[in-house]
Amino acid sequence: MDEVAQIREKIDIVSFIAEFITLKKAGRNFKANCPFHNEKTPSFMVNPERQIWHCFGCSRGGDVYSFLMEYERLEFPEALRMLAKRTGIALPERPSQIAQSSKKEKIYQINNLAREFYHYVLTKHSAGEKARIYLEERGVTPKIIQTFMLGFAPFTGNALTKYLIEKKLFPRQDLIDAGLAIQYTERVRDFFRGRLIFPLVDHRDNVVGFSGRVLDKNATTAKYINTRETLAYHKGDHVFGLNITKDAIRKANQVIVCEGEFDVISCFHNGISNVVGVKGTALTENQVNLLARYAAKITFCFDGDKAGQEAIKRSLLVVEKKGLMPTVIEITGGKDPDEALRLEPGLFKKAVREDTGVYDYLLAKAVAAADPETAQGKKQIADELLPLIAGIKNEIIKEHYLRKIASLLETSYDSIMKEAQHQTIKEQKVAVNTISAIKRPKEEVMEEYLLSLIIQSDDPKAITRIASARLSGYLPKERACQKILHHLLDHFAIGDTFDGQKFTHSLPTELITSYDTSLLYPLSHFEDRQKLLSEVEKAAASLRTSYIHQKMKQIAKEIKAKEQEGLEKEINELKKEYSLLASQKSQSNFPLA
Repeated sequence: MDEVAQIREKIDIVSFIAEFITLKKAGRNFKANCPFHNEKTPSFMVNPERQIWHCFGCSRGGDVYSFLMEYERLEFPEALRMLAKRTGIALPERPSQIAQSSKKEKIYQINNLAREFYHYVLTKHSAGEKARIYLEERGVTPKIIQTFMLGFAPFTGNALTKYLIEKKLFPRQDLIDAGLAIQYTERVRDFFRGRLIFPLVDHRDNVVGFSGRVLDKNATTAKYINTRETLAYHKGDHVFGLNITKDAIRKANQVIVCEGEFDVISCFHNGISNVVGVKGTALTENQVNLLARYAAKITFCFDGDKAGQEAIKRSLLVVEKKGLMPTVIEITGGKDPDEALRLEPGLFKKAVREDTGVYDYLLAKAVAAADPETAQGKKQIADELLPLIAGIKNEIIKEHYLRKIASLLETSYDSIMKEAQHQTIKEQKVAVNTISAIKRPKEEVMEEYLLSLIIQSDDPKAITRIASARLSGYLPKERACQKILHHLLDHFAIGDTFDGQKFTHSLPTELITSYDTSLLYPLSHFEDRQKLLSEVEKAAASLRTSYIHQKMKQIAKEIKAKEQEGLEKEINELKKEYSLLASQKSQSNFPLA
């Protein structure tokens, strides 16, 4: 057995996936809302017996490797290394494997060396003295510098590139690919020059990029510049500080979202550890999905100006989609968390403890910006708030705010409700169940359902016996489910016990996917055994009727063809067969004796 198989066998897929999403028992399977698309009804299924997962809404599925790759957006080598580390299984460092290491892994490696270089310059080299003084004046301690591995990029144009190319022997193109260097005529030069450096580290401790801040507040260049988009760094995916604060976030079940790196650092220094920072303020769907792994409550701590309010509004739709609780910290004593904590730390900490519901906050801001006594002011408030309120998933909370707005504007709840319906934020509707979303023959759907009833039951032999009594002599061998049903009938004809793993090994390779799909099919729970048996009988009877109907249609075509040829004998034989099938069809829906 190779390392890939050993690792797969050592990890229980149910326990592993449960670390990322909430699973609920569903018969022999576990179910959840799919983490890969938006849905209200769970269609994501996990089977402990086969150690597989499948979503019937987006059709993704596979084993523990494929789940990790999808969830973390990894390439296979990265997923393999992560799971190997988890299981303690050593992976051989073969030259071929090293040579085939992904470009993303190489960027991580280069970025890590760059982080060490920048940190050394800041903490040990004379070139970092100005930056050290700057941080000391802002109250940033050596301990914080070490925790966040802050650094400094020298003013010289090629200090880092020279180090990485001459000392570490990296090709110049690798530095360009990592976003650390830019082509300048015939040479390359450092991208970051004369800037305080904040390493951007993901939740798996990979250095994905950097953010650089000028020291001179009167500088004419941009205050901040960031690593451009690379294979490793995507601004819309990253949150600053999560690698350091994720345990505190999980413990508090709350994540405070700030705008900048210094906001995060100041909060952390002042004992507010459940905090992260974002670029561009408005949260993206990927960022919300990431934060939702650690907390059920997202608290916005953006600047209190119009831009900050708009960022909160743009973030709300994705936060509501994920079913998280949004609140707001109203900053007092400064324009941002960093300034507030330096000037009035007590006031800011009080504001953190007294975070406000986001809709109450936005309602207060809307009322302050318009006159609720005038018709135009009422319209302005309604236009601003109703699209946001309409996006609330919880109907009780939604009604609470609609009634609150109706009362404030002195208008009827019904009129507010109608207006909210007109302005509903439209969500992309994703099919919950591909079985109904994709056009397939009715018989194929029913075959899959019947097969699921059999292999997910506690007594597959008894269920198979009922299905066999209905289908014997009628079941074709064309589609995969039909072939698997035949295999089951043959299996129980020679034995009593059913071992799912052994049975799977006996199936031809081309039938495994269909078997696994049926094993994971999201069935309703049958509390009463008799109800289950009745459901099996109905499904089998429906299939029998369908097969007979198809056969009758085929014979009718043959009769028509024979009539044109004048072949009376063959016509009479076909008519007898047709009549017999018609009689059998009429009996198909009666219960078996």
